[in-house]
Amino acid sequence: MRRRGRRTPAGPGGDERYETFARIREQLLTHLAERFFERDRSSTEREVDEELSTVHEDCAALRRYLVVSGLLVRPRDGSSYRRGR
Repeated sequence: MRRRGRRTPAGPGGDERYETFARIREQLLTHLAERFFERDRSSTEREVDEELSTVHEDCAALRRYLVVSGLLVRPRDGSSYRRGR
């Protein structure tokens, strides 16, 4: 049976490594949001993906992380993206 949920690294210092990774990911996502997206401008999904694909080939994952973290927001219909916090 598979356990569901977030896995943290096992062993000594595992929690500290996970917290460090989460902090670095947050800093990276903040940098991407500030670099590519203006606060008062709305972008289509295609525009967001074009910008993010210059950083990494899995632009959908980056977009998802930005939305989950609140750095990008979108309406329920997914028609556009705006810079969040």
